[in-house]
Amino acid sequence: MSRFAAPIAEQIWDMKYRLKEADDTPIDADVEATWRRIARALAEVEKEPAKWEDRFYAALEDFQYLPAGRITAGAGTGRAVTLFNCFVMGTIPDSMGGIFEMLKEAALTMQQGGGIGYDFSTIRPRGALVEGVAADASGPLSFMDVWDAMCRTIMSAGSRRGAMMATMRCDHPDIEDFISAKADSARLRMFNLSVLVTDPFMEAVKADADWQLVFGGKVYRTLKARDLWNRIMRATYDYAEPGVIFIDRINAANNLNYCETIAATNPCGEQPLPPYGACLLGSVNLARLVTHPFEDDAALDPARLDEIVATALRMMDNVVDASRFPLEQQRAEAQNKRRIGLGVTGLADALLMLGLRYGSDEAAAQTEAWLKQIARASYLASVELAKEKGPFPLFEAEGYLASGNMMQMDDDVREAIREHGIRNALLTSIAPTGTISLYAGNVSSGIEPVFAYAYTRKVLQKDGTRTEEEVVDYAVALYREKFGTNAELPAHFVNAQTLSPLDHVKMQAAAQKWVDSSISKTINCPEDISFEDFKDVYMKAYETGCKGCTTYRPNDVTGSVLSVSDAEPKSAETPVLVSEGEGSAEVVYMSEPLERPQTLEGATYKLKWPDSEHAIYLTINDTVIGGRRRPFEVFINSKNMEHFAWTVALTRMISAVFRRGGDVSFVVEELKAVFDPRGGAWVKGKYIPSILAAIGGVIEQHLIAIGFLEGEGMGLKSDPRAQVVNLDGPRGKACPSCGQYEMRMVEGCMTCASCGHSKCSG
Repeated sequence: MSRFAAPIAEQIWDMKYRLKEADDTPIDADVEATWRRIARALAEVEKEPAKWEDRFYAALEDFQYLPAGRITAGAGTGRAVTLFNCFVMGTIPDSMGGIFEMLKEAALTMQQGGGIGYDFSTIRPRGALVEGVAADASGPLSFMDVWDAMCRTIMSAGSRRGAMMATMRCDHPDIEDFISAKADSARLRMFNLSVLVTDPFMEAVKADADWQLVFGGKVYRTLKARDLWNRIMRATYDYAEPGVIFIDRINAANNLNYCETIAATNPCGEQPLPPYGACLLGSVNLARLVTHPFEDDAALDPARLDEIVATALRMMDNVVDASRFPLEQQRAEAQNKRRIGLGVTGLADALLMLGLRYGSDEAAAQTEAWLKQIARASYLASVELAKEKGPFPLFEAEGYLASGNMMQMDDDVREAIREHGIRNALLTSIAPTGTISLYAGNVSSGIEPVFAYAYTRKVLQKDGTRTEEEVVDYAVALYREKFGTNAELPAHFVNAQTLSPLDHVKMQAAAQKWVDSSISKTINCPEDISFEDFKDVYMKAYETGCKGCTTYRPNDVTGSVLSVSDAEPKSAETPVLVSEGEGSAEVVYMSEPLERPQTLEGATYKLKWPDSEHAIYLTINDTVIGGRRRPFEVFINSKNMEHFAWTVALTRMISAVFRRGGDVSFVVEELKAVFDPRGGAWVKGKYIPSILAAIGGVIEQHLIAIGFLEGEGMGLKSDPRAQVVNLDGPRGKACPSCGQYEMRMVEGCMTCASCGHSKCSG
């Protein structure tokens, strides 16, 4: 029998984690082979590899312990990839040479798929004097635009995507520009943004006191702290960014505050890290550890939890030695501190199995108890590792015990650390687990509530057709298996749509008490929440001990959350094409590919690339929707056989994008951004960075000629906002990976419920 609890789980495994040859031939015969590959790779650094391989396999079996996706996909493959998820880059120097050296390091890290964080507070503000060149500084936002372009270029070159986080202190003179940057929906789209909020600032907000914006000891401006806070809140209310990071609390709670200062986090915020800090992630699947679910004696098996935690910790410690690192500084930082981020997933499902309502006082208390048990088990297991393999190199007993979370740790754990040291400086974190949760049978994600009991997903079959399948939450499926498919769900079954924002905050605060890093969590807010109530969510998060706060309120910029039904989930209705008046020529977004008419009109273009023996011919055919001509398909041909494979791939991919409908002008933007490291060419007096960029230019000229684009480098000729009629209510934005209208905010990251695509991971 298959180990997978749902068809979607097997598909996620096959698509993202199964080891395959370059031609897509499977190497991992089944998921057991995947578990064995990971177990063997992480046991290789042990003195008794065979013994530990079997123990590691037992922890992985049946999805009890879930290493992060990069470990699952990369361990034991022999490929040049990092097994670490999170990196914070070095401190950016306030000099042109230093800034671009940091840009190069970021590109090298992103090539290997690492998500990176940067603090841009160290760059002098816009308009500040640049000594020696008689010029004014352009400010940190201008350099963030450069980083953004770099990330797009790395992605265009075919590298696995890694997201970026940019932070800025609340007292930086350019903080207001930083806060409003995402008001332009086309700007900084490769970044998540968060403001580093200090304790003095929060006290000034409460007191309605003045607040100074300072750089290099110079006061640039004084304003009311409450006015600045309201600007942060209004931006987040209107377009979901920036997030808020309580940076002083992070540094005060850091076990390593005796030897490091933190000013940035990884893209989803669960890992505050020092310069060149790196962390790897993994999660214990609580939903798999509940005995007698939905019965009076339902309980989470404490002995099995301790056993899984200890084994998982050893596996993660071994990753530090088994992984590659993009930069030497990252390797040194990881090995000197050996920090890991062991967390949980399936928390909400586990609570449901015990009869507890997510967001209730009882559920919060149970969450705190489970996280404390995991913290104790982690620290004690790390002490045992220190006895065997030695503590982390920068360990200093008195400094460590007097800092951070260690001040509240139980006395027996503190004494064990004092006597033997500890192998890993920090041990716990709640990471985004969207994809691995699907892989584990659609258990609830991280410490999030169940988002939807069920939804319909379109699945691409091998013959190219699509079938619909119902994806059911793991706990719901288990309940109905136990009590009948038509059994009514008990009252304690709640989901993200029915919870109040303060229930979310309560659960985050309960978990944070025993998590020594931080938590990736989204607090869902209803669209009609008042601005004052919205601000109260952030103040409550600060007052209850959270290290940061990320909310999601449906809005015009980010779109709506996935519309779901609480009872019997229905298949999504097909969107209807609409036109608002004669000649309006609206852009129409489709969740299904456009049908191809029998005949299409088009044009063929000849592209001659210097030093190439044969020309490339592009044929672009168009269709007409709502009275407007738009691109439908592309054919790219050349007699140069060196071009054959990539021209066929490009033909298929661009045509697939065009047939989705909507604003496809981004194809031009992405192609024109591709550069060839061997050099571009001058064509008709203009430098073109690559042959792919030249193809993008030809497509752009065609789109201008048919009236789809206004002009070169310009946007759509009409309003690009989608006009979609959905009989079941509002939808989110279309997924850039599969085209389905099922993007939703999960654990601080826009994630597709249909295919698992996430803005924050590959």
